[in-house]
Amino acid sequence: MNELEEKIKRAFGEVAVNKGLALRHEVARLPRFISEYLISKYCAAYPDRETAFSKLAEVVAENFPEPKDKDRVLYKLKRLGIVHLMDEFKVSIDLKRNLYLLHIPCLQIYGALADEGIVRKFERTLSGMWGLGTLEYRPDLPENMDETIWPILLIDIEPFQVYNIDLRGFIENRQKFTLNEWIDLLITTIGLNPNAYSQRQKLLQLARLIPLIEGNVNLMELGPRATGKTYLYRNLSHYTRIYSGGAISPARLFFDARLRLVGDIATHDLVAFDEVSRIRFTNPDEMAGKLKDFMVDGFFERGTLKRAHSGCSLVFLGNIEKEEGIPTKEIRYALPDIMQDSAFLDRIHGLLPGWEMPKIMKSEEHLAQGIGLAADYFAEIIHEMRKESFRDIINTHVEFGDNFTIRDENAVRKLASGLIKLLF
Repeated sequence: MNELEEKIKRAFGEVAVNKGLALRHEVARLPRFISEYLISKYCAAYPDRETAFSKLAEVVAENFPEPKDKDRVLYKLKRLGIVHLMDEFKVSIDLKRNLYLLHIPCLQIYGALADEGIVRKFERTLSGMWGLGTLEYRPDLPENMDETIWPILLIDIEPFQVYNIDLRGFIENRQKFTLNEWIDLLITTIGLNPNAYSQRQKLLQLARLIPLIEGNVNLMELGPRATGKTYLYRNLSHYTRIYSGGAISPARLFFDARLRLVGDIATHDLVAFDEVSRIRFTNPDEMAGKLKDFMVDGFFERGTLKRAHSGCSLVFLGNIEKEEGIPTKEIRYALPDIMQDSAFLDRIHGLLPGWEMPKIMKSEEHLAQGIGLAADYFAEIIHEMRKESFRDIINTHVEFGDNFTIRDENAVRKLASGLIKLLF
């Protein structure tokens, strides 16, 4: 352990973790913010590291099935009456039928049931919560059920990510580090090796976090494959939603008028559109209008939902090849037609030059092996920091030239506020 790692341990205690352990195959299928939580838990329970990983591997193998194992799990549930599953459980409320509907992603089940007591105790299940759930087979459904309801009831859950967040303590600990030390700590925390990146590349990596720490930021990043664009958003925080190609509807993104349910923009801190050139919208004209409206000030409406607001940030990720360090074609051609409109591009607050990022080719070279902050802890910190604003500081110390439009000024304030939160 080097001097900086010892300093991190002294300052942050139990939330300072060995990031290299999350690379082990036993937990490779889990998002990093979950694997690091479980590793810390099992290493604390079993002082011998190999014993801890052996126990953890058994739990993951038994309780986190792959989609192909769905029938095996359902057979076990029917035979035993109860199964335990590790997943991100999400509850939605059906007022017409007075039901708490449960989504079980690992089984691709959207119409199971949740006990009301679970929802009261853990309201985070309404936006999605990772945990070890106890599912009970309930073949005798009440009369208000129909064939769309699965006879499965969530009767208990042991939640993951259960830190008591002390934001003031985090800010005080920041003052114990120099700026360069802090940057290296953050780079390690997001799972990368700071020694593999230049100072500019480190700052560009951290700029990817701005939409997570600052509300209503619209960011675009174009660059080659395998530079970690999607990896960060998928593995750092459970407050994100990623669309990877395919069709997206206004109902899914904004509001489903039929089910009277708000979409992902209303329930997440960040929605990322990965491989934007392959994204298809089921109603392009409606989607284009609603996206552009939302990107101005965070307000949206659809059907019976009037003038709703969300602080959700939007990130648009696209692949573009480079030659001698620069893109091989004009960047707008990496975007779908709906996003090539100048009115849409004017609403983007920042363009990250992903072509400046090196490809992540070798884990021992590019991925973190040392001490950083636990991903789930850091995700909660930056989630809380979204409530803070440093725009007044920017207004006091920054003077905009005559060539800046109002949108330009707003973009600078948002991006600078996010970077100030991250770095200082």
